[in-house]
Amino acid sequence: MSTVPKKQQAPKIPARLPEANFQDVYIEEDPYLANALISNTIIEGEELEKLVLSRVKFKNVRFLHADFQRVDMTDVVFENCDVSNASFSEGIMHRVVFKDCKLVGLNLSLCHLSNVLFDHCVANMSNFYEARLKQVAFQHTSLQSANFHGTLFKHIGFDHCDIDDINLTETELNGVDISTCSFERITVDLDCLTGCIVSKDQAIGFAALLGLKVKEDA
Repeated sequence: MSTVPKKQQAPKIPARLPEANFQDVYIEEDPYLANALISNTIIEGEELEKLVLSRVKFKNVRFLHADFQRVDMTDVVFENCDVSNASFSEGIMHRVVFKDCKLVGLNLSLCHLSNVLFDHCVANMSNFYEARLKQVAFQHTSLQSANFHGTLFKHIGFDHCDIDDINLTETELNGVDISTCSFERITVDLDCLTGCIVSKDQAIGFAALLGLKVKEDA
């Protein structure tokens, strides 16, 4: 059974988008790009603050040293992209999908995410420090050593994800279902675990954190 939020909204993007060059963001006085397909290219060394993206699809795009602080995305899709070590800190994302993407070290700290899907991605060491996540789903995604310190979760789904060694300190997990996820260790505040949905095996592991000794059946 999937743990993806049922009411999550998908990006509203036309079936056909005209090909564009990322440099088109500079046509307007403020960096803005809409109704565009960016594909099979490398975006390198771009530093743009308050970039606005609307109804844009990135396909087979590699971002190198990209810094888009306070980015504003609505109806955007990243498909088979490498966005590793890029920074979208303090940004806003609404109806955004990352599919089959490499997101290692992606900085989403202090971001507001709503209706965002991470599908079959590698997001190890990604940073969600004090971000606000609503109607966000991670499915079949690796989140090893990701930082969720102080993150606000509201209607969040983790479906068959690798969450080994993630940091969940100061993050309330009430109603969050991690029962299908795999991990050997995570960092979490015990008082934030109330209401977290776990599997039987995971419950035994958390019992050890509480100092309990689980007796095997005779």
